[in-house]
Amino acid sequence: MPDMTSAARPGHNRGCVFDESARRIKENARWLAGGVSSNFRLGMSPGPLVFERAEGPYLFDVDGNRLIDYYLGMGPMILGHSPESVRRAAAAQLERGLLYAGQCEVEAEAARLVCTMVPCAERMRFASSGSEVVHAAIRLARAATGRKTIVKFEGHYHGWFDSVAWSTAPVADTAGPEDAPLRVAGSLGQDDNAGLNTEVLSWNRLDLVEQRLARGDVAGVIMEAAMCNAGAIAPAPGYLEGVRAACTKAGTVLIFDEVITGFRVGPGGAQKHFGVTPDLATFAKAIANGFPVAAIAGRADLLDLFAKGVLHGGTFNSQPVAMAATVATLRALTPETYATIERRGRRLMDGIRDVLAAAGVKAVVTGFPAIFHVAFGLEQPARNYRDLWAMDKPRYVRFTTALLRHGVRALERGAWFMSLAHDDAVIDETLAAVAAAAREI
Repeated sequence: MPDMTSAARPGHNRGCVFDESARRIKENARWLAGGVSSNFRLGMSPGPLVFERAEGPYLFDVDGNRLIDYYLGMGPMILGHSPESVRRAAAAQLERGLLYAGQCEVEAEAARLVCTMVPCAERMRFASSGSEVVHAAIRLARAATGRKTIVKFEGHYHGWFDSVAWSTAPVADTAGPEDAPLRVAGSLGQDDNAGLNTEVLSWNRLDLVEQRLARGDVAGVIMEAAMCNAGAIAPAPGYLEGVRAACTKAGTVLIFDEVITGFRVGPGGAQKHFGVTPDLATFAKAIANGFPVAAIAGRADLLDLFAKGVLHGGTFNSQPVAMAATVATLRALTPETYATIERRGRRLMDGIRDVLAAAGVKAVVTGFPAIFHVAFGLEQPARNYRDLWAMDKPRYVRFTTALLRHGVRALERGAWFMSLAHDDAVIDETLAAVAAAAREI
């Protein structure tokens, strides 16, 4: 990305206000439920924002603010906003066609790249969202094993469908004991029957997994290989290897949900980073840098069941413009790209940790340089979801609200996403805002 001029890169925002966003959200709520099209855009402080454009590491909102963005579309924008190579590829495909209800060469090239980069990917298919490919993976596991039970883990998010939206964010008084967690619905209106074959365990407890799988009736175990939706919690030493061995012994399909980590922590995702290969894996977000693309990949014998009676469909699966964006994105994810994000992300993590410590704010900064987490109130990195109950969430929200006034947008849940466009000057500005926000709280 070329250096921005001083005119394109103004100094620190001072006292950003968001009155016009608030007015438009209220007005738009006449047509859009809550003024938004995703519940995950609600609950932001001081409120949902309305944007006019985005470029590089920046968002430009309707109030005239320029914000350094660490939401990055909730993770997809690993190359930054509106990178030229992705825009050029999408525009070229626009001239050729939008939707064929058939196959095209760019789809095959995108699939070849996925299979080349991802260790488990002997075969794959495309879809449009992470929730869809998780559903597909679970269906494959059940078809392959003839079993029904799926094991998931507290705090791990695998989409908003009724079958998996269980115990994604349970509170202490509803979760039950750690050795035998209760299954907690994630939404009003959720079908209880859809969860009858879904069981919940506490993560990073290999003993619990081994005990449950020994009964021989589990079709699949699904997890984030590193728990990045909440807390950026690393697997305990030997945990992934142990789960892999237990699944193999029990004839259970191991599924890694790499919707967040895939193509973000490295070209082969968390599975390559940790050296543990699942039977199936799901991807979305960073695979296409902002286009609605998801993928399921894994063992050929499992994926080939889609051609042998296991239903998987979707009108917009492998939509050609999105496939062109996928190819452009994956080609841009070179070793040099990852090395740059690694260096800058590590500098930002260390800088935030040092600035907060200097301000007397107790916090833990953990995770990968490309996706890390800041947890106020913790003394040490969390071991599992239950350790996150000790976080000081209200204070952290006050912190991100103060950050926003200083021109930096970071997720209230603690996650920070890095992109190639966040250069050292942007990091300097971010750390100055972190220091100012820390003083204010």
